[in-house]
Amino acid sequence: MKVSELTLPVIANYCRIMDDDVSDSENLSLEAMKIAAISYARSYTGLSDLEMERHEDITIAILTLIADMYDNRSMIVDKNNVNRTAEIILSMHAKNLLPGGASDGN
Repeated sequence: MKVSELTLPVIANYCRIMDDDVSDSENLSLEAMKIAAISYARSYTGLSDLEMERHEDITIAILTLIADMYDNRSMIVDKNNVNRTAEIILSMHAKNLLPGGASDGN
């Protein structure tokens, strides 16, 4: 599954939210978490949306981030406590940390 194929029902199912519990406000929250997780993956890896589409495992990382956000929505999560599964997958595709990449201006 590609990142662009992530729908709210797919996300709700991944987060183990029962169909009867998915309200309009729940959908708004899930959509916000989806946008945040995709933005985080884009920033972490330095990949464009098109480049992320080529790596279906990034979708799992994004779903994992969303589920983590959903499960911990009442807790403060800082940069030092990134979900390890998401971190490993995103690190495999990170190009902004490599010499000659976008991070050093070359």
